Amino acid sequence: MNSLLGVRGLARASSTPGRTQLLNFFLINGRFRFVDLPGYGYAKAPKAIKAEWSQAAEDYLAKREQLVLSIHIVDSRHEPSKQDLQLHEWLVHHHKPHLIVATKSDKLSHNELRKNIERISRVFQIEQVLIYSATRKRGRDELWGAIEKSLKSHN
Repeated sequence: MNSLLGVRGLARASSTPGRTQLLNFFLINGRFRFVDLPGYGYAKAPKAIKAEWSQAAEDYLAKREQLVLSIHIVDSRHEPSKQDLQLHEWLVHHHKPHLIVATKSDKLSHNELRKNIERISRVFQIEQVLIYSATRKRGRDELWGAIEKSLKSHN
């Protein structure tokens, strides 16, 4: 989120997974909100706490009528997790518009990235996976384009 908005420190980032434990709301240019939901994949937290995060996220996604796009972030270096697949299936089942964004693309060679994106597409059974790099700003314009398109189609 910081990279996308070009603002340092807006959304707290940590090298330790699972630091986001609440729903965090950010008003963007007085026009719309980004909501940072708790992560679940690699966080070192008790199962009961992870279940609470999952329930809070599911409640938000299910009940928020103003939701125009969910951005499902996956790490391009790894196979999508069981939780990633469950989230994707939930979004599809509930007809929630979403986009899969594969981050950390700068950490892989071109060939490794291509293979991993093909694998992500195959696992999620989708054609489009947006490739993103916060450090190189790769995919930033494409992601903003998808966000703007979703906002326009909702109005």
